[in-house]
Amino acid sequence: MLDVLKEWGLPTEGIIVAVREREKLLKNTPDALECLDPAQRTRAAYVAKMILAASVGLFDAALNYLWNETINELRERVAAFDVSYFFDLAEPDPARRKGLRTPEDLAKIDDAKLMEAANRIKLISDVGYKQLDHIRYMRNNASAAHPNQVALTGLKLAEWLETCIREVITLPRDTTVAEIGRLLVNIKTQRLTTGDLAAAASFFDRLPPDQADNLGAGLFGIYTDPEATPDTLDNVRSLWPQLWQYLSENARFDCGIKLSRFHANADADRAARARELLNLVDGTAYLPEYERTAELAQALDELNSAHEGWNNFSEEALPAARLLNLVGKYGQVPAQLNSRYVAQIVYVFLTNGHGTSWAADPTYEQLIRLFDSDQAALALRSFTESRIASRLQHTLSRTKWDELLDLIEPKLTGRRDRTLLDAIRAFTGTPDQLALDSGIKRLLGGPRQRRA
Repeated sequence: MLDVLKEWGLPTEGIIVAVREREKLLKNTPDALECLDPAQRTRAAYVAKMILAASVGLFDAALNYLWNETINELRERVAAFDVSYFFDLAEPDPARRKGLRTPEDLAKIDDAKLMEAANRIKLISDVGYKQLDHIRYMRNNASAAHPNQVALTGLKLAEWLETCIREVITLPRDTTVAEIGRLLVNIKTQRLTTGDLAAAASFFDRLPPDQADNLGAGLFGIYTDPEATPDTLDNVRSLWPQLWQYLSENARFDCGIKLSRFHANADADRAARARELLNLVDGTAYLPEYERTAELAQALDELNSAHEGWNNFSEEALPAARLLNLVGKYGQVPAQLNSRYVAQIVYVFLTNGHGTSWAADPTYEQLIRLFDSDQAALALRSFTESRIASRLQHTLSRTKWDELLDLIEPKLTGRRDRTLLDAIRAFTGTPDQLALDSGIKRLLGGPRQRRA
């Protein structure tokens, strides 16, 4: 075929990978496939396509097929769990959430959001999320999905195949996730008895904090769904006060933010339902600053979507400028959005690992310069978030991380913060490993809260 291509006047250099690299992949493939049971193998069509593409030297196409298999399997895991619960976590914008109802709608969720929400509900692990995010990055920048000049190796492809199988296809479901799934099904399909409610309250006491927050978002979504039945509404009303005591401050403020956004979208019925839940737990203190907060939350969503989408280098500029206009010259951010705001600004400032958004980067630097001491302290600790740690695997993002530390250093006034900064600068590993260091963990202490 190379001779045919040459005869037709087409290029032949660098089209296929050397036989030696193909041998490395095929030699290691049986080990990677070993943990797949017969049923999983028979439906792994994209794995078969990956191996065939790689065998003829088309490694970039093989990586694309591998990613398709991974995403398809992840969607299957979500569909087998609870798509409504998943959509409530994956899409915070009520306007876009309306169009997400069935397993088929999972295709409307981009890969980055799909992975992030799957990680939140522990359908994939924290370590798995970081590894898969790296493969996603390589798929976007080194596969046949986009033009590139990146050389892939057989060993690396075999490693990625094993990672996708281990972290998605064969990953056992967490027992807590399974219990949450059963509870959600029961809430939506039957009237819970007194015994059921008592068992659920006992289960809430055993929930990890992040899973309690996730379940809170799920119950909120169930209750504000216009199609919820009277039995379902009664179930949520009975469970909500029990779960509320386990929700973090951020999760409670999120309920108020969603209410405000229902108002902003002229969705009066959902807004009324949301207010009922807040009234049920005397949660009026968590109602946000009405208009500005809703707009700021929407601007953060738009910035994240632009950052994860196509042409992000130019598309990020508009939502970034909108954010700067909303926070004003003093950088004022409502308390309930503070943690999310800082995390999002840090995330986009670190770039996508491939290049800097020339149109938005000066705005990001300006927003960081507006951080107060509490926001700077949150930015200093942002490496503990999985998606930021994953981003710090890339060389460019590590360079931007050093820039971030320089920008926030003058703002860190507390002894505890400056000690942590010194430890971070002295850390000899890569910054994506900071959260794993025992000394850094000790310096982190409890969660940093914004002072009133």
